[in-house]
Formats: sequence, structure tokens, C-alpha cells
Amino acid sequence: MMEKSTRTNLIVRTLSGAVLLVLVLAAVLLSRYTFAALLTIICLGAMHEFYVIAERGGVLPQKGYGMVVGVLTVLLSFHAASADDLRLLILLLPLFFVVFFIELYRKRETPLVNIAATLGGAFYVAVPLSLLCFVAFIDGNGYGEAEVISEVPVYQPYVVLSYIFIVWANDIGAYLAGVSLGRHKLFERISPKKTWEGFLGGLVAAVVVGAVAGSVMDHSVLLWAGVACVTVVCGVLGDLTESMFKRSVDLKDSGAIMPGHGGFLDRFDALFLSAPFVFVYFTIFGY
Repeated sequence: MMEKSTRTNLIVRTLSGAVLLVLVLAAVLLSRYTFAALLTIICLGAMHEFYVIAERGGVLPQKGYGMVVGVLTVLLSFHAASADDLRLLILLLPLFFVVFFIELYRKRETPLVNIAATLGGAFYVAVPLSLLCFVAFIDGNGYGEAEVISEVPVYQPYVVLSYIFIVWANDIGAYLAGVSLGRHKLFERISPKKTWEGFLGGLVAAVVVGAVAGSVMDHSVLLWAGVACVTVVCGVLGDLTESMFKRSVDLKDSGAIMPGHGGFLDRFDALFLSAPFVFVYFTIFGY
């Protein structure tokens, strides 16, 4: 039986998750532009939290400029993916290198670390979200072979939602299996509450959702089960990575925007480190 505090936390997580679910569903399904807006909001929120963690650790990143670079990375990638035109991505190169020039005039004691944290925030948050833009326009045969209507790549909202549902299924399955059956620690040094039982519960839930998604979309069930496996392994490592960041500065949650879930980093940490691998998976195997 679950303890009262655990049941209360589960109720809060469920209600908060339901609100998030409605918002994500609306943003992804309404249009490609609301999807881009959703990614922009996540980028801003997550990068802000990343830089706050860095500041708690005594680092002074270029928070404002870093967030500008992050948002432009997402938006330019969205344009490149939706228009099948990669040329604008060239503009990102000077934007990233301007970070070095700005640090010259800040007169801080740790310029190397500041630059690393600034670029690290953009790379950790904005690049995965940018790759998710390409997943949204990917064709079943892999990226670059998209079905086109009037030479414009087709937006694939259900592919995006299926991937997001796999991420969430892993989270929910791991939580329920962990609190009910968890005995053997997965990575106690970083996250004492995570267990191998929770990992397996999340894996089973994610594979089931992946297989169902593949069947509903009339895609390869086996390949979507593979997407689930890639997502779970990389997502768990992503969760542990974010826990490592927080533990290094004695922080429980990265933020408090979502009751029971914490902040943007807490909610999307698995996505940030699984999206690049899922993008490569789709590029190689399609769906």
C-alpha cells in the first residue's frame, strides 16, 4: 500500500500532468506554429533554470544573450525543417561565437567557465528542441525524403505526440513501479529514489505506448518499440544528468512552475537527452 504522502503527491502530479497534457496536445495539434511557440516557451524556461543552477554554483553565464541564442536556434531550425531549407542555420555559427567576444568586456574572474556554461545551456536545451523540429517534419523513410505538398514538407504532429507520450509513459511507469515495487537502487549516488524496478516498469510502459502508436499510425510497430527503447535508456540518463546538476548545488527542483513536477528541466530532462538519439534513429531507420 502507498503511504498517504505518496498518494497525495501522486494526485498532485496527476492533476498537474493533466493540465500539461492539454496544453501540449493543443499546441502540437493546432498548427505547426503553435508547436514552434511551445518549443520556444520550453526553451526559454529550461535555459533560464539551467543558468540559475549555474549561478548557484558560482558561475556567471551570459544569461540574456544565451537565451536569445537558444531561441534563435529553435526558430531557425523550425524554419529550416518546415521549409526544407538549411541555409539559415549558417547564421547560428557567428551567434555562438559572439559569446567569446562578449566575455571580453564583462571583466569576470572566470571567463572560461562562464563561456562554457553559456554555450552549455544552449547546447543542452536548444539543440535537442531544434532536432525535435526536424522530427516533426521527418518522412517515414528518414529525413530528407519528406512527402511534399507544393514543395513544403508535411508537418507530422502525431509523430511528435507519439514520441512525447513515450517519454511520459516511461516517467509514469517508472514512478508507479518504483513506489510500489522498488527495492534495488539504480544510481544511488545521484538519485537515491530511482530503482531498477522503476526502470523496468518505465521501459515496459514506454514500449507498450510505442507499439500502440506505431499500430495506430500504421507505421512499423517494431521500429516504434525501438524508439521507445532508445527513449527510455537515453531519457533515464538525461534524468540522472539533471539530478547531477541539481545535486551539485544542493537544489531539489529546478523550478516550481508545475506542482508535483518541479520546473521545465525537471519535466523535460528526459526529452533533452533522448531527442538527439531519436532524431538519428528516425534519420537512419525512418518509422
